[in-house]
This record gives sequence, structure tokens and C-alpha cells, in this order.
Amino acid sequence: MNYKIRELKQDEVNILSIFLYEAIFIPDGVDAPPYEIIKKPELQVYVADFGRQKSDVCYVAESGEKIVGAVWVRIMDDYGHVNDATPSLAISLLKEYRNHGIGTKLMKRILLELKNQGYKQASLSVQKKNYAVRMYHKVGFHIVEENDEEYIMVCKL
Repeated sequence: MNYKIRELKQDEVNILSIFLYEAIFIPDGVDAPPYEIIKKPELQVYVADFGRQKSDVCYVAESGEKIVGAVWVRIMDDYGHVNDATPSLAISLLKEYRNHGIGTKLMKRILLELKNQGYKQASLSVQKKNYAVRMYHKVGFHIVEENDEEYIMVCKL
């Protein structure tokens, strides 16, 4: 599969809403929530005014002329928050582009950028049943906290 990874352009920021929705883990046999769910304040922290904070960094995967995946970070009080010095990460790919290694490449690229910017670690939250847990382990994340449904994971940079 041909694709390239590049930085998100400021005039493309609105596309993060699509990838925020795609990042919602939906277990087998469960109906997807309505798209409007992304308007909830606890989800808007991931995308509202993206690009205005120093900690806002985003890379996208582009196949042809189409953005097919995104990984982004910002320091925010989200599900994966560990402290005010650690950017929280979100990642998703359009369904038909999953399981081709694109997510791993996106993760490695953003983790390298965060290291280059001087961050010591990055965090994320993931539901325990999400198949992406394996990929997060593979790129260096480890579990620092958990509850009945999800893990909070951290990657030292």
C-alpha cells in the first residue's frame, strides 16, 4: 500500500474530527454511536482549537490525495492524562487502511518528534479489548494504570 507520512497543514485541522470519531473503539456486536458524540466536551479536548498550543503536533498518512490516518498529541486533561508535562496521544485510521502497518509508522514518527522537542514521555488511554493495545506495546508503551475497561499507557522517549 502506497502512502506517505507528513505533518498536518493548518488548513486541514478540521479533518481531525473525522479521525476523532474513527478513534472511538466499537467492540464487535455493538452499534457505533452517532457522529455527534464527538461534540461532547470530554472529546472536544482532543480537537478544539488544535494547532494553537505549543504541544499540538499532528502527522497524517496520505494515500494518493486522501488523508487516511492521523496521529496527534497535545497536553490536555483527557482520559490518558498523567501530568501537565506529558502530551496525550490520539490515533486512528480509516477502517480500510487498518492492519497495513500505517498506524505503527505514524506512532513511531510522532514519538520521534516528541523526543526531538524534549518531551520525556507520551501517554494514551485505550480500552482493554482494543486490538491496538498490541501495537502500543510494540512501539514502547507500557501500562501505568488500569480500571475495569481501559489502560492508561505511557511511552518513555
